[in-house]
Amino acid sequence: MHRGLVDEGEVVIDVDGHTLSARRGDSVAVALLTAGISTLRHSPRLGAPRGIFCFMGSCQECLVVINGKRRLACEVLIESGMSVRTTELP
Repeated sequence: MHRGLVDEGEVVIDVDGHTLSARRGDSVAVALLTAGISTLRHSPRLGAPRGIFCFMGSCQECLVVINGKRRLACEVLIESGMSVRTTELP
């Protein structure tokens, strides 16, 4: 399938200290789900698992730390060498 101007090359990222292959141009949320990672954090009050829900940045459920900054996984595109942390938000 043709995806326009998106570079479809595979890159390596770090997720919670583990190496993960991902496709350049996909969102971090898509890469995590593709790798079978669905729980990205736990709610601060009840400790309930939280993950990707709306894929458009409205719900804030996909909050992770990317390269040391809090970001929404659905809004950030994969880049080679990026670091993603899904636990213990600062």
